[in-house]
Amino acid sequence: MTQSPKQLNLNAFLMGVGHHEAAWRHPRTEAHRVLEVKHFQELAQIAERGKLDSVFFADGLAIGPRVEHNTQAIFEPITLLTAMAVVTEHVGLIATASTGYNEPYNLARKFASLDHISGGRAGWNIVTSGGEDEARNFGYDETPDHAGRYDRAAEFVDVAVSLWDSWEDDALELDSETGRFADPSKVHTVDHEGERFRVRGPLNAPRSAQGRPVLVQAGSSESGKNFAAAYAEAVFTAQRTLAEGQDFYRDLKARVIKAGRDPQSLKILPGIVPFIGATEDEAKALEQEFTDLISPAYSLRQLSRMVGVDLTEHSLDAPLPPLPPIDEIQGNKSRYQLVKDLAENEGLTVRQLIAKLGGGRGHRTFAGTPEQIADEIQLWFENDAADGFNVMPPYLPGGLEDFTALVVPILQARGLFRTDYTATTLRGHYGLDRPESRYADRRHAATA
Repeated sequence: MTQSPKQLNLNAFLMGVGHHEAAWRHPRTEAHRVLEVKHFQELAQIAERGKLDSVFFADGLAIGPRVEHNTQAIFEPITLLTAMAVVTEHVGLIATASTGYNEPYNLARKFASLDHISGGRAGWNIVTSGGEDEARNFGYDETPDHAGRYDRAAEFVDVAVSLWDSWEDDALELDSETGRFADPSKVHTVDHEGERFRVRGPLNAPRSAQGRPVLVQAGSSESGKNFAAAYAEAVFTAQRTLAEGQDFYRDLKARVIKAGRDPQSLKILPGIVPFIGATEDEAKALEQEFTDLISPAYSLRQLSRMVGVDLTEHSLDAPLPPLPPIDEIQGNKSRYQLVKDLAENEGLTVRQLIAKLGGGRGHRTFAGTPEQIADEIQLWFENDAADGFNVMPPYLPGGLEDFTALVVPILQARGLFRTDYTATTLRGHYGLDRPESRYADRRHAATA
């Protein structure tokens, strides 16, 4: 791993016209822009002007808990990021895609295409899809069990990486004089035969400028952390306090070492939802404006899905009812635990809980001045709670514009963040080594 002064990594997590569930109702946004590709292209350009490492889209394979009041994801993210690639030159492009309802060959090819189109800026946020609505869209009566989803994901990723590696870096020759397009000795079948997949290969796309897409993961359950330790190069996580962030950071880095990897080969980025104002009171007043626009009917359905209990008839002014044990949760276990702990530790009613979750579904929400937000980022970064942050603007484009124009310059002045790009690939931005094809490694070992 190349040594250099420690620098923050900053990713912009983009969602429609903002992360707050009521963002589309607020006068600072234009709801119709969720269907405009130009809107998302402009967001990528804003992130690039701020020298951010990357932009990221979550995704779901169902319409959401209650479309009457909101739906979070509309465009398929790989397609959307391809449109954003052509109007940017540097910022990384991370798409969520499910191992539960895809096949390795097709998905590896899609990400390889995005990686080539963008010049080596693609990343894959690996999810296993734990929603019942998603399962029913693919012919299942219920969500596959939690452990089984991660077993499938591990095999899926192994196959995808093999496919991206199936062309060695110098396999493509393009020698028009001899008529030699590629060296067939450097294009390999993968011949995978596993419990869930049989894939021959090779991929019908050569390696990209960064070798292969960056692997990102967002689960914080025990299975999720073990998976991240084995495979992930960046982790998006929800931690609400410095102490919780430090515990997660220490635990995951230890698991990475146990897995035989350099702890610096994985970047941990907690989410932060910043409400930015000229004064702290102004920032808090802005946050309250969004809270006042929350639709309880939508929030209750969303909260019901998080905790595994139907709350749609439950009193808003009562605490949560008794919740099932975590081993009965087949969806997002880490988010379930976060919500349960938040409600119990702070003695919240359901109404107070949905207000706290409205900005970022459990991610840390922070209202303050640009200096206060920069202070918070620096505190976590310098105290081993984060390698950077997953910035989740509560409204777009204004929330991202304010962060890049007001907070980033403070971080730059403190020597914590780049003033210009020094790399051309997503791996370069994150300080990650460019991996050599595993087949080249084997060929070199055989001839040594």
